[in-house]
Amino acid sequence: MEHMMGHAGMAATAVRYLRAVGSPTSAPRAVDPLPPPELRCIGADERLPFGPAEFRRVLGHFASGVTVITTTDEDGPTGFACQSFTSLSLVPPLIAFMVARTSTTWPRIARAGVFCVNVLGADQGELCRGFAVSSSVRPDKFAGVAHEPSPATGSPRLTGVPAWIDCTVHTVHTGGDHLVVVGRVSALGTDDTAARTGPLLFHRGGFGAFTPAS
Repeated sequence: MEHMMGHAGMAATAVRYLRAVGSPTSAPRAVDPLPPPELRCIGADERLPFGPAEFRRVLGHFASGVTVITTTDEDGPTGFACQSFTSLSLVPPLIAFMVARTSTTWPRIARAGVFCVNVLGADQGELCRGFAVSSSVRPDKFAGVAHEPSPATGSPRLTGVPAWIDCTVHTVHTGGDHLVVVGRVSALGTDDTAARTGPLLFHRGGFGAFTPAS
């Protein structure tokens, strides 16, 4: 009897273990995404003191406006959706945006030396999604997108955006796995009709808009 109880106890222990780690007959577990590639030339003091997921979780509570940065080169118009855009200086007039060093669109903007910042309106979420994908997935992001040359640099100014800022590349700084691009403003303007919808906001992985105060 004691021998049989010993086997029963071992069996119960095995069941508890399998339940804890997930047995082959349990529901399939979610597959974790592959880790990002290692960055080159990163010092030990630049490593995150916390996990990337925690960094993204905290920053996800910050709502920002959405823009599309555009230019035209010998291969035609190109652009990408940019959340990290900010004004920088009034005298001289400077703006800044951040772009990943893995971007395939940025080298084309850098070679052109000019770009237009298109501030998107609350009803332009689909337009933003079209420019948010990689050029390798959607080579022609301007297919079906109405635009005209901006007055100073000739970069694409998207039709129906609440505001636009025409710039030349002023300076570029390295910021970890991103580049900080400073642009010198050459011209800018607004569309008062389009601006009535308010800006397109990005918050915690989704789009939103301002709600007028009652």
